Amino acid sequence: MNSFDIKKLHTQLREPAKIGVIGTVGVPAKYGGFETLVHHLILNLSKYVDFTVYASKKAYTEEERVEEWKGAKVKYMPLKANGFQSIFYDLLSMIHAVRNCNYLLVLGVSAGIFFPFFKWFTDKKIIVNIDGLEWRRPKWNWFTKAFLKYSEKIACKYADTIITDNRILKEYVKIQYNKDTTLIEYGADHTSPEEIKAIHRKQYSFIDKQYAFKVARIEPENNIHMVLEAFAKKPDMDLVLVGNWDANAYGKTLRSFYSRFNNLHLLDPIYDTKQLDVLRSNAYFYVHGHSAGGTNPSLVEAMYLGIPTISFDVLFNRVTTNNQAIYFNDAEDLLKIISNIEKYPLKAVASNLKAIADQQYTWKNIAFRYAQAILREYRKTVDISDYVPLDLRKKEELILQTA
Repeated sequence: MNSFDIKKLHTQLREPAKIGVIGTVGVPAKYGGFETLVHHLILNLSKYVDFTVYASKKAYTEEERVEEWKGAKVKYMPLKANGFQSIFYDLLSMIHAVRNCNYLLVLGVSAGIFFPFFKWFTDKKIIVNIDGLEWRRPKWNWFTKAFLKYSEKIACKYADTIITDNRILKEYVKIQYNKDTTLIEYGADHTSPEEIKAIHRKQYSFIDKQYAFKVARIEPENNIHMVLEAFAKKPDMDLVLVGNWDANAYGKTLRSFYSRFNNLHLLDPIYDTKQLDVLRSNAYFYVHGHSAGGTNPSLVEAMYLGIPTISFDVLFNRVTTNNQAIYFNDAEDLLKIISNIEKYPLKAVASNLKAIADQQYTWKNIAFRYAQAILREYRKTVDISDYVPLDLRKKEELILQTA
């Protein structure tokens, strides 16, 4: 990893890179992929970048709200960051940001429909991470899907830089909108293996067994029903599944039905990373059921922890794992795998996935590439000679003088 470009971002910009971060719940990160991303961008880049993070006042108590976090300014908007309100939450954040920042890092496309207005009336640079194909998620009705698809189209048309977190998404944007994108995945080295302690044995009856583990939002596209169906038919194999069961009817129905199976441990969300790491780093294997999105955070975190992984077989997951995981297509397929799990080379799978994560999914690597994206946008507006290091210029002058 070369940190030169990150430092160059600080030393060679004519004015500080003032970046407004739009589209997250806020920092410090409580939960969520984008929140964790911003958390680590700040930790790695705040020495060189002036961040302003827009946060939801609804998500933080009065005691939790701060004006600054790790060198980044935090501005609170009086709306929710998710759901229908997210459109106006992002819009208000962008209006504030154009007055105070010279770059807008927009995470998600719900506010994409407003990009043309900002490009017509300001010269601010918009860098958008389009996330996954949000409009394809089954939970949305036809109107929401149509809106998100249109917003994605407008965002891709008017953004100065488009970031995708998976090669399949990169190819999708090229085919769909004829736009090149910058590929930047997701970091995972905020996780670490944790030892089982006496307190954990009191808390979790399964902790010393060979259990499978999964953490996810309880949504249909994450195939929670499929995973539960398979493990319910394998009573001698424990499954620990952490998620927001009470967030919707889908989760409530599944929990109500599957709670009667003794081998299924359906836990509420765990926001403490170390507590979560105790459960997943000591699992026999990890089950990843996500079918939508790009590079899913929970998958790369499992990879970084060196856990053998069984993944739902879609291109996004194949690319993330570089075809080194074990793959299933439906509940019957998953049942066959877990019923014969001892026949699979789990140590080799874990080792290969860990090697990929160590190389690709570290936060220094991710922050470095975001810094490069910002620097590229700045270079478009200034003479490229500004980026010739001073000592190299002197050498060139000396060569010319002695030629």
